[in-house]
Amino acid sequence: MRKIIVLEHVSLDGVIQAPGGPDEDRDDGFAYGGWSVPYVNEGVGTLVRKQMNKTIDLLLGRKTYEVWASYWPQHGDIWPMANQATKYVASNTMTSGEWHPTVVLRGDIAEQIAQIKQQPGPELHVWGSGDLAQTLIRHDLVDAFWLIIYPITLGSGKRLFGDGTIPAAFKVAESTVAPNGVIVVNYERAGEVKTGSMEA
Repeated sequence: MRKIIVLEHVSLDGVIQAPGGPDEDRDDGFAYGGWSVPYVNEGVGTLVRKQMNKTIDLLLGRKTYEVWASYWPQHGDIWPMANQATKYVASNTMTSGEWHPTVVLRGDIAEQIAQIKQQPGPELHVWGSGDLAQTLIRHDLVDAFWLIIYPITLGSGKRLFGDGTIPAAFKVAESTVAPNGVIVVNYERAGEVKTGSMEA
């Protein structure tokens, strides 16, 4: 079975909206586009490239797909795996994509992705794609979260975890703290939520 890995740049208060630039996603008047950029350094870049160099397929929302499809085909020297990967795009408005190979998923997205997980193939990586990530979380389809956590709070914006999040336990499979306070951590599923009592 294929694993779904959600990879996100996230603030301390859980915001994932527009980390890469001012015009990336201005929905709801979001004013902090590009908030991750001041924290970029070689150490964090090395960890990100480790993920980028894996043989993967991509699972993307329409907005992320459109941004990436206009960029990565011309920058294959930076991330060749992105162009080689099959791009599964969750969209009820697209019928096809020009960034090959692309497969458009329409209708019951969660059911289709659950079926794709059962097929042979590499890991499915979700970058950005906030609405899609929410759908995957609500339907308990995520196997791991690979998060780059920044020492900043933004107060508003699209968040990684919202209403309908399935209760689940996770374990830290790998983590690194950069000198500038950025934490890169891989959380893998570790069963159900357990409870207890602090009483003696």
